[in-house]
Amino acid sequence: MTQAGTAPPASRTATPRPRLPRRRGVELALIVLAVLLSVYGYCAVGLARTGAVPPGAAGYGAGLGGLALLAHIAVRLRAPYADPLPLPIAVLLNGLGLVLIYRLDLQTPADRAAPAQLVWSTLGVGLFIVVVLVLRDHRVLQRYSYVCVAAALVLLLLPILFPAVNGARIWIRIAGFSIQPGEFAKVLLAVFFAAYLAANRSALAYTGRRLWRLQFPTGRVLGPIVTIWLLSVGVLVLERDLGTSLLFFGLFVVLLYVATGRTGWIAVGLVLAVLGAWAVGHLEPHVHGRIEDWLHPFGTIEAGQGPNQLAQSLFAFAAGGMTGTGLGLGHSTLIGFATKSDFILATAGEELGLAGLAAIFLLYALLVERGFRAALALREPFGRLLAVGLASILALQVFVIAGGVTGLIPLTGMAMPFLAQGGSSVVTNWAIVALLIRVSDSARSQYDGEEAP
Repeated sequence: MTQAGTAPPASRTATPRPRLPRRRGVELALIVLAVLLSVYGYCAVGLARTGAVPPGAAGYGAGLGGLALLAHIAVRLRAPYADPLPLPIAVLLNGLGLVLIYRLDLQTPADRAAPAQLVWSTLGVGLFIVVVLVLRDHRVLQRYSYVCVAAALVLLLLPILFPAVNGARIWIRIAGFSIQPGEFAKVLLAVFFAAYLAANRSALAYTGRRLWRLQFPTGRVLGPIVTIWLLSVGVLVLERDLGTSLLFFGLFVVLLYVATGRTGWIAVGLVLAVLGAWAVGHLEPHVHGRIEDWLHPFGTIEAGQGPNQLAQSLFAFAAGGMTGTGLGLGHSTLIGFATKSDFILATAGEELGLAGLAAIFLLYALLVERGFRAALALREPFGRLLAVGLASILALQVFVIAGGVTGLIPLTGMAMPFLAQGGSSVVTNWAIVALLIRVSDSARSQYDGEEAP
């Protein structure tokens, strides 16, 4: 009740908070640009090799554009607040990979890989659409963490039953059809690591014994996840898949550091990585040979045996210079059987030059950065760790492969995300992008109607 002679207070009207922009139009415009750049590269290869535009250029552009449009529609319907950059970046990298493989096919007509890669890319985009449409909340995956780790271990064990290919047992080949189960296992293990560390982050960070400046958690808390990691890495060592072993090790250390916030785990990880590399390099002849090639890349030339794959890769990068020889005008096929897979980056370096290679690395860096940005914006630990884990998988793959083909580190057999020939790899990477889209949608939608972070 108001006092006599005083006016009643003015009623306050609630001011609606601004809604966050959804930016789907930006995504569509970038997708169109990515498709146009891919078609331009396809035409440039045809003009350089035959002097005419390839007859399949229109079909290639329509197919890639149609797949990208379907993926965009799925994001628009089910993840309207998602980051607008990951999908166009994936389309551009996948399109460039198809162009490079097609370009190499022109010089190896008996071993054409582009048609199969296009089929696998279609399956990858299909899986992307399914994940975006079906998985309405990424937190559902936390309930199935132990199912994911069981499936991952089964997938890692299966190749042991099949013969080795190029010294490694990482493939399942049946009736001309082959898949690499380890590619799918890395996503499942990322889900398990994120779920377990999110559930036990306090115990990992604040309990246990302190040794020097590092807080070691109790065995009851750290034991299960270390056991799973050792089993997965041990199986990969038996299969001689050292690249994926290094990837799993890096993923484990990164997520453990993010979960606990203790930088000591990075130092421990680096020490263990050096010790493990030294031991495997001395005990495993296949790995020892690669280390020798890394230490002496021109040793075979000095011995009169001709250049090996690493030397040919270095020659390709050197021939590219700053601006490259031009699409279709390089000689990277001299590298040999792994030109379209492990050494696809050498073709890009020779024909696009340092400028084109830097642009490719910037695309990867931007894709990883958007994953980390989504993780920083999330308020719940599982999604944060999952986003960091998925982005770290891409970052570690790029570092290991690029470092190997440029002579920075010993070469390990892995596929460059989206660029290299490999059906399992391209399908898995599309699934990773779909999960990052889902996480980024949750990260931004939680601030709708509030002040954006």
